Amino acid sequence: MKPIRLVAGMFTVGFWTLMSRILGFLREILLTAYVGPGPVMDAFVAAFRLPNLFRRFFAEGAFNAAFVPMFSKRFEAGEDAQGFAQNAFNLLAVAVLGLVGLGMVFMPALVWLTAEGFAGDARFAMTVEFGRVVFPYILFMSLAALFSGVLNATGRFAAAAAAPVLLNIFACGAMISAAILGEPVIEWLIVVIPVAGVAQLVLVWTAAGRAGIRIRPGLPKLDAEMQHMVRVAIPAALAMGVTQVNLVVGQLVASRTENAVSWLFAADRLYQLPLGVVGIAVGVVLLPDLSRRLRAEDDAGARHAFSRAGEFSLFLTLPSTVAFVVMPLPLVSVLFERGATGPEDSAAIALATAIYGLGLPAFVLQKVLQPLYFARENTRAPFHYAVVAMIINAALSFGLYPVVGWIAPAIAASVAAWAMVFLLGIGARSMGDVARFDNRFHQRIWGIVLSTAIMGAVLWGSLQVLGWTTQLPHWRYVALAGFIGLGAVSYFGAAHLTGALRLSELKQALRRGR
Repeated sequence: MKPIRLVAGMFTVGFWTLMSRILGFLREILLTAYVGPGPVMDAFVAAFRLPNLFRRFFAEGAFNAAFVPMFSKRFEAGEDAQGFAQNAFNLLAVAVLGLVGLGMVFMPALVWLTAEGFAGDARFAMTVEFGRVVFPYILFMSLAALFSGVLNATGRFAAAAAAPVLLNIFACGAMISAAILGEPVIEWLIVVIPVAGVAQLVLVWTAAGRAGIRIRPGLPKLDAEMQHMVRVAIPAALAMGVTQVNLVVGQLVASRTENAVSWLFAADRLYQLPLGVVGIAVGVVLLPDLSRRLRAEDDAGARHAFSRAGEFSLFLTLPSTVAFVVMPLPLVSVLFERGATGPEDSAAIALATAIYGLGLPAFVLQKVLQPLYFARENTRAPFHYAVVAMIINAALSFGLYPVVGWIAPAIAASVAAWAMVFLLGIGARSMGDVARFDNRFHQRIWGIVLSTAIMGAVLWGSLQVLGWTTQLPHWRYVALAGFIGLGAVSYFGAAHLTGALRLSELKQALRRGR
């Protein structure tokens, strides 16, 4: 078996995801500056969330959770992987085309189900109008996800990881162009989203062809192999889409408070930066690697891959969590407070960011634990756990709203994420040593925790003395960069001293592809 370059792959995916998230930051900065929290931004957020919600089910979620392990095993064994991918492509295309058609017809019902608080005001009609323009994006992204799965399973990560960058390039270009020309920014942004989806699909389709997997549209064949894939995919839909479902439930609750949907969206985008860079990188690379190792009965290699993924995840996630909790307002005010976004908006977004930050390690650990199940084509257990997590999220969102108001969905999402991790961890015990972190992980985790605590203390002390500098009109960017740099130096310095970070091992892993 030719192993997937685990660490190198995670760095490749992480790099391109970081580029996408940075441009995504720029997209949200432009959106909050040109449009700002209010009815129009609320409508855009609710409309854009609809294709993203279904994308999690049909693309990154259910479909890839079923498709990637099955394709990886056939590719490794030389069992007509291209024919399998061809049939899966045709089936997915027909299913999503049907979904797009239904969505366009029943868009008012979808909006009411996901943002009931909009009913009776201008936001509802705007969301329906925006939703009908952006909903076809799900077709292009679902098909692009299939090609990305093919590329990832063959160990080619760059094109698939780079594709999401195109959406943010198109979106930022559209908003800047509209502002310069004096055109409605939101209308240009809405129209360019499906165009960006086509560009992403073309990129990964071409890359898959160059990798030797050439797929052409055709009629679907629901043979025994496809029926098995569908049976595996259905329970995975909820298991992988639980975060998006929880966000929609939160949106449903937040839509009762003016501007709250916009505040939660901005906070979500901020904590999605480390979640995307770390969580997506780990999940994308770990699933095909585990699938191939388990097929080859390489239990030791599978345990090593699982442990290194957990170590890598927590090494980068825990300091991000501390930063979100210790300094949310400086982060938010510098990044978002301009144009149509004022100090009151920044304070609200900062509160949500801190709460989401507490759940960040759980969101990332889910990406580490779920491949243990999906690599075995076991999607039923994560489905059951996801149901429990969704019930917890809904109960807390609706139950806490009368007590704490619009911030209830953020609290609920973080608690539900930790509940999901607990259930995934308990359920994985029956898988044996493969699903248990090795001795190196247990040795390093304490150094990571200590290094994170040192960084948090340094940041907190520095903010008490010099935090006012982040409010200086012309110097706040420099001040924030200084605090981030100070935090990074203190963390990596402490990690080196505690043994949590060893550069020699990292270099060796990159060279060997492990």
